[in-house]
Amino acid sequence: MRPKISPVLVAFLWVLSSTLTAESPPDEKEEIKATLIAMWDAIERGDADAYAQFIHPEFTQFGESDVYLTEGKESEVASIRRYVERATNVHTEMHQPRITVRGDVAWIVYYWADSGEVDGERFTSRGKSTRIFVRENGKWLCIHGHYTAVP
Repeated sequence: MRPKISPVLVAFLWVLSSTLTAESPPDEKEEIKATLIAMWDAIERGDADAYAQFIHPEFTQFGESDVYLTEGKESEVASIRRYVERATNVHTEMHQPRITVRGDVAWIVYYWADSGEVDGERFTSRGKSTRIFVRENGKWLCIHGHYTAVP
């Protein structure tokens, strides 16, 4: 005798499986990419307040050279504010982005190359990154970043 499965459970499992396997519409993927580019544009303009609009209150990150996890939107925005006060001519490029959207959670993995000047000294860097976004009130907010510089 087979056990009886609740129709509600069957419906729930169907919705869950379709959410996990369905390919997200291309426009959602483009929204994620555009959000990240807008974050970089704010930094390039030296506008920490504009950058802050894209950061989730529970933001966390592992920076390029961080030993420990950085936590909180306030910490991230303060760090960016200090950076843009010292940096000029900053520009970041994204290479080979791969974007996944699952409902109100999305992540993007990519390689970056950037350049500019900090305290009058020219710099360039490149690396690989993962950013996680959550959609709240119709807006994508970055909730986590993980960055690894590559030689």
